[in-house]
Amino acid sequence: MSRIVVLGCGAVGRHMAIDLCKAPGCEVISVDVNQEGLEHLAREHPIQIRVEDLSTVEGVTRAVEDADIVIGSVPGFIGYAILERVIRAGKNIVDISYFPEDPFGLDDLAKVKRVTAVVDCGVVPGMANIILGDHTRKMKVTRYECYVGGIPESRNAPLEYKSPFPVLEVLEEYAGSGRMVEDGKVVVKPMLSETMTIDLDKVGTLACLNSDGLRTLIRTTGIPDMFEKTLRYPGHVDLMRIFKDAGFLNLTPIQVKGASVRPIDVTASLISPLWKYEPGEADLTVMRLVIFGVEDGKPATYTYDLCDEYDPATGALSMARTTGYTCTAVTRLVLDGGYSQKGISPPEFVGRVDGCRESVERYLEDRGVHCKMQRS
Repeated sequence: MSRIVVLGCGAVGRHMAIDLCKAPGCEVISVDVNQEGLEHLAREHPIQIRVEDLSTVEGVTRAVEDADIVIGSVPGFIGYAILERVIRAGKNIVDISYFPEDPFGLDDLAKVKRVTAVVDCGVVPGMANIILGDHTRKMKVTRYECYVGGIPESRNAPLEYKSPFPVLEVLEEYAGSGRMVEDGKVVVKPMLSETMTIDLDKVGTLACLNSDGLRTLIRTTGIPDMFEKTLRYPGHVDLMRIFKDAGFLNLTPIQVKGASVRPIDVTASLISPLWKYEPGEADLTVMRLVIFGVEDGKPATYTYDLCDEYDPATGALSMARTTGYTCTAVTRLVLDGGYSQKGISPPEFVGRVDGCRESVERYLEDRGVHCKMQRS
């Protein structure tokens, strides 16, 4: 019996625990500070629960002490600290916390502790990196384009958007910048600074925003031209540009009737109720990858398309499915010995190991997540 500890019982963590508890030979323990959410989960599924404050060293240590493997699904601002604590405990971990710190800062520690730590293991980064990693071992990749977004199925959503993730994190991204690689050099551009659109089947025209989803690929691949674009409905992007220009996304505190407040915090507080998905409300995850290069001495281009929808049977948002099931697929891969490299492993490292990409794709397809490929 394998004990899998899932740290975090939010929109994605909950469905990862549900997915894994169905596997024979797996005992799943969901850990969170929110007792009500945990009890609701345990009433409906054969999952053990544990209430712990994961922002403390003691809480994380107690939570993982008996684990065979750990999944990290916590807010980004505590993700790095939790990853370090899990590694110090000597536990393998697959993580989707997307913290801002460089994960390779823990590489030496993970190797000393003989820990396999797969980070950024969602959809993008995550699934896309696994596909790209597989290509880098078979061909010389010269350019990589990634377009991805989670959007409400209905364009009539407030401000044409909703999010299963904390609204403040989304707004902070809009206020920030994205890194891309042009002619071998890293270029930084504000997220809302450029106007570009893409037409995709089923959803039509979407706006493309500069974003920072390349993350570890900048360090690990050496591909001379790369970018990742976040996809949103065009009307939403126009509104967010107005918000930014008007100062609603400013991170610098201002004085309001004697109180010091950050405008972005006020904006997040006002918008959060509007952007929360209600039970049964549908979302979409759309992704297109284009990989250019040379294979067997000839130019080759591979295009991958994914359009995943909310699953009414399980109540799982598409973003929870595509992010969560990629993470649980790699968790099973590590548990079964299919991937065992010690140290910090971004998902492109997983894709470089023979058979790993195929294993993850089969796992996702069994759950109705399909990515179509076309070669030209």
